[in-house]
Amino acid sequence: MLQPDANNGESKDINQHELVWHDQKVPHQSDAELERLLMEGVHLTQETALPPLRSIKDGEDDEDTDLPPGGDIQGALGLYAEAAQDMATAGVELGLGRHFACADFCNQAAEKAAQSVSLLRFGRRSMYDHDLRALGALVGAPEEIQEEMSILTPFHPEAFYAGTPPEEADEVISAEQASSYIQSARHVLRWARAMVLNA
Repeated sequence: MLQPDANNGESKDINQHELVWHDQKVPHQSDAELERLLMEGVHLTQETALPPLRSIKDGEDDEDTDLPPGGDIQGALGLYAEAAQDMATAGVELGLGRHFACADFCNQAAEKAAQSVSLLRFGRRSMYDHDLRALGALVGAPEEIQEEMSILTPFHPEAFYAGTPPEEADEVISAEQASSYIQSARHVLRWARAMVLNA
């Protein structure tokens, strides 16, 4: 296989057998680590552990779970993963100084986390009008989680841009405020994670 040399543009002959893929040595270890980071929505330096996965033995009946009939666990897991990805993006936006983008991704992460609970409980997303507190109430979030969601409600772009020109968006939110929005969104994700990943 030929690969261009970054220094002078010439090609070097690389034997394919010399390439070693990490996951060939330890299958799925990197996948598990990536999943852990996505689900936590944390900085790469923070150490966290996923809750143990529930296994179903042959012949074990699913009737003992709290998952109501019609709940969509696969959809809930997928949407929670999207929420975790939005949480990671919010951190990147904060680091770049794009404070409104950070707050917007926090808003999206909280919405997706709550909707993942809706999928788990009802088998569908809940209808709402961009009021995250109302969405939290619909999906049965405790009062303190509804409070965190309420903090993030103003950062839906349609509502935010109604009162703030886009070119001024990053100036009206300080880095400290954006950082506090990340904390609010993380609380919402932790609440949702406890249900979605333990279903």
